[in-house]
Amino acid sequence: MRLRHSRALTVITAVTLAASAWAGAAASAAPRAGGVIPAQVYAPYFEAYMQNNSISAVAAKSGAKYLTLAFIQTAQKGSCTATWNGDAAQPVSGGHYLAEINALRATGGNVIPSFGGAGADGTGTEIADSCPDVSKIAAVYESLVRIYHVTRLDMDVEGRSLNDTAGITRRNRAIAMAQAWAATRGINLQVDFTIPVEPYGLDPNGLNVLSNAIAHGVHIDVVNIMVFDYYETHEGRVDMPAAAESAALNLHNQLAGILPSDTAGELWRMEGMTLLPGVDDRGRIETTWLSGAATIMRFAQREHMSLLSIWAIQRDHGGCPGVADSNICSGVRQSDWAFSHLLEGFTA
Repeated sequence: MRLRHSRALTVITAVTLAASAWAGAAASAAPRAGGVIPAQVYAPYFEAYMQNNSISAVAAKSGAKYLTLAFIQTAQKGSCTATWNGDAAQPVSGGHYLAEINALRATGGNVIPSFGGAGADGTGTEIADSCPDVSKIAAVYESLVRIYHVTRLDMDVEGRSLNDTAGITRRNRAIAMAQAWAATRGINLQVDFTIPVEPYGLDPNGLNVLSNAIAHGVHIDVVNIMVFDYYETHEGRVDMPAAAESAALNLHNQLAGILPSDTAGELWRMEGMTLLPGVDDRGRIETTWLSGAATIMRFAQREHMSLLSIWAIQRDHGGCPGVADSNICSGVRQSDWAFSHLLEGFTA
């Protein structure tokens, strides 16, 4: 199972609307007080489906103020009702996790809700794959702004979703509708795309997700590549920092091809990377050590990339040396929260 989830960000400013007719709607949808997500940020994934994990408590213990919340999906294929973790008892419309999110905001932090993930993308429960109605998908995106007062969403597109042409088009049409809806209310709704990558860059299906988005009028804020689980890399032990840098450089060239009017600096600011701390699905041949994470961060800082993340913050612990892709530890010897304490230095 290719657990490549990810995601990314910045914030937004509520604008005073000239037309008083919009004032009430804008006030209800505008972001509430909390931490503005910086233009350059470390925002690790938080596995919301893990039991007995508090968003605010993990943030306080780890020091990570900005979290990417994984995942939103439907409870069953064919549904248009968005839920947290595919749990019908946790509908997005019910405000699940809102109290925890507000507790985080009270400390100056904030969140980026993430749609999809490997599980949803493999079962057809990613909202755009599941729901045939574009307007209903857009309404779900808008509900995150209205109910949760967020201004940035992450679209984790992997697995079967990468080849679901109808789902890709529905998703991008819905994002464009939601961004236009937000703009009329003075809100800049940012959208990140988290996509698998290889050292040579995106595969054609991943690049198509982005090209399709541009064709449908989506403003892409960040392309967040998952720099782990390189299943098309067949040699022995992988140099993870070198592979990540190669992937980012090749993505940059690919972005230049689909966004020819953007400058090199603008394209670098569109890029983000998600690491898997420690041992990933492929075992010891793909291990990201703390020293490797530091090398990757220096590269991202030098190129002025906008996002670094890890999959996932609950794994940022030692205690299980040699274990591959655990949900609760990294598989390498480390102190608790060592990767987060390092990568928090990326936030500026």
